[in-house]
Amino acid sequence: MDQEQLRYPIGKFIFQDGYTPAEIKTNIQIISALPSKFINLLGGWTEEQYNTPYRPDGWTVRQLIHHVADSHINAYTRCRLALTEDNPVIKPYEEHLWAELPDAKAAPVELSLQLIRFVHLRWVLLLNSMGETELARTYVHPASGRTFRMDEVIANYAWHSEHHYQHAYKLAARNNW
Repeated sequence: MDQEQLRYPIGKFIFQDGYTPAEIKTNIQIISALPSKFINLLGGWTEEQYNTPYRPDGWTVRQLIHHVADSHINAYTRCRLALTEDNPVIKPYEEHLWAELPDAKAAPVELSLQLIRFVHLRWVLLLNSMGETELARTYVHPASGRTFRMDEVIANYAWHSEHHYQHAYKLAARNNW
């Protein structure tokens, strides 16, 4: 398997001009399902398995799970900002540096699995409450200067959810775990 396939097991995210109500519903379902999928996959893994990189020069599964928790907490907060402020500029963070912090490298995976579980419960309630007006609300990411609509954010984080789930799933498959 080549590095690009290991890095992007479901391909890179591609923004669409818009999303149908059915696509939005499917994307919310993908976000909703992630905690259970991770818990089912990772239940019973050993510390050695958690400390295995999902690809050469990649994060360990432990760092990956902590990254998903960090990322999705930020995404939930950004959605709330977009729904309560007019086109706010969100606060970016250095995810690669966060993944190198001591807690990301050593904290029990279960902590972030539970964070993901509970953040997703709140986030999905929020996402499901959005109508057409809320889905059109936006925020600006200062690093790119790009304005993101909520329907795009939902699609991007559905992709992000499956992208990182597949990192762990395919690692397990390659190693017969």
